[in-house]
Amino acid sequence: MKQFEEIIHAINNFVWGPYMLALLVGTGVFLTIRLKFLPWRNLGYALKSVFSRPEGGSHQHEGDITPFQSLMTALAATIGTGNIVGVATAMVSGGPGALVWMWLSALFGLSTKYAESLLSVKYRETNEDGEMAGGPMYVMKNAFPIPAVGKVLAVAFSLFAVLASFGIGNMTQANSIATGLYTTFGIPTWITGVVITVLVLVVLVGGIQSIGKVCEKVVPFMAVLYFLSGVLVILINFRNLPSGIGEIVTMAFSVKAVAGGVSGSIVASMLSALRWGVARGVFSNEAGLGSAPIAAAAARTDHPSRQGYINMTGTFFDTLVVCSVTGLVIASSGQLGAVDPATGEMLIGANLTIAAFRSALGPFGSWLIAIGISLFAFSTILGWEYYGEKSLEFLARSTRMNKIYRLVFSLIICIGATQTLTVVWDFSDTMNGLMAIPNLICLLALSGTVARECFEFQDIIDKETYE
Repeated sequence: MKQFEEIIHAINNFVWGPYMLALLVGTGVFLTIRLKFLPWRNLGYALKSVFSRPEGGSHQHEGDITPFQSLMTALAATIGTGNIVGVATAMVSGGPGALVWMWLSALFGLSTKYAESLLSVKYRETNEDGEMAGGPMYVMKNAFPIPAVGKVLAVAFSLFAVLASFGIGNMTQANSIATGLYTTFGIPTWITGVVITVLVLVVLVGGIQSIGKVCEKVVPFMAVLYFLSGVLVILINFRNLPSGIGEIVTMAFSVKAVAGGVSGSIVASMLSALRWGVARGVFSNEAGLGSAPIAAAAARTDHPSRQGYINMTGTFFDTLVVCSVTGLVIASSGQLGAVDPATGEMLIGANLTIAAFRSALGPFGSWLIAIGISLFAFSTILGWEYYGEKSLEFLARSTRMNKIYRLVFSLIICIGATQTLTVVWDFSDTMNGLMAIPNLICLLALSGTVARECFEFQDIIDKETYE
């Protein structure tokens, strides 16, 4: 068993190694330049579109849910434990400078998320139940320049997505909830597992419409609650903020530097900051993985580019807002590099974030993170169920397996809540990374289509802006 774990861990390190990170960021850079920086220039328009209603409403357009519900479903799957645990891990393993590289990768990720969402809406189909079915697999099947290759890529992407849905979108999230509630409130893990299973089943009975309605309420609430709490901690620790920001900027570009609190220290180089910042940033906002466009394809919209811009803001909210709050909370708390007195080991992951919040809010900080992780992880489970369901639907060429998938997906939550998941984390992380390969190949192959749609829609933006 130990040898199997080592093999999975080695494969995971290779998949998320420098070649993958270069492909992810490189695709974002290429698309940003090819689109003449329009995703950056139109970020204000995109943010405004998120909160505005289309003329005459969106019900007149094809789709299953509103554009806002589509974005919230995508955000439900992206705003998760990565925003709390992933940022803390990156800042320990890559130093506080990892936050800078997280920001930079997110900026280029805007173009990637825009392109993959646009294509998924453009090439979506209507399934046998009259619902929208879309995502990178349909783009590959319907538009890849070499049809035979496109079909192979589509099957590979869908298979990786189904496998990832049970791991990164289910068991690991349930485990995070159960562990957090047990550590903070003493709630047995099996009780948490049963409760989450029942709640998820209740939501999934209604399909994407039900998921969208839940997400449009839960996601804004949890994001605003976490954001405001984080800002409060930063204000309380405001005197430490300048030095914390100084360490973030300095260590992002230093050949080798040391940072940390009085009881411990972080040693990191620019290369390690870059690697961990990009890896955890992509893990959090999923730009380039191809998962979020599956939700984008369900939106009612009059133009693929419009939904592309709306879903693009998911990367902005996830990384440039929520992850930034976590990073600044940790940087201003003085806990980075601190050692846990009970174990003698350096604080990392959720424990570091909890210590940072506790430094300003006391025991309430621990409760807040436990509740935050629970809400974040629960919404991630809902979003990823939809991704897995649609990917299985593509593989089966039918919706008949959907209800069985929902039941199995829900029951597996109990396993995730009560078991140690080291192998599952590595395996699901690997599947998550493998999804990106066919998706990025497809984005590069169809970049001309993306550019054409983008430039055509710019005329509409100019008209709407100056009317």
